[in-house]
Amino acid sequence: MGRLGPTEIILILVVIILLFGAKKLPDMARSLGKSARILKSEAKAMKSDDQQSAPAPADPPTAGTQDQAAPRTIQAAPGDVTSSRPVTEPSDTTKR
Repeated sequence: MGRLGPTEIILILVVIILLFGAKKLPDMARSLGKSARILKSEAKAMKSDDQQSAPAPADPPTAGTQDQAAPRTIQAAPGDVTSSRPVTEPSDTTKR
């Protein structure tokens, strides 16, 4: 298996067009792009959450202050508020 030349790439593209059809390819590319944007925004949000939670506060938070915090929301894409939903944070309900 060597490098792909121009004839192999053209052959692969022809097979893809024959399998999926020319009408579905733009929709597939659009959904792939949307998925990539969602993944990127979620990774960015996780990174910012890690950076915010990394420095330890001087005073430990009390149980009452956690309940008063605004609920977090997950957005499907940056600026997309139509599909955002509130996120409930997991709580430790196990008895030790």
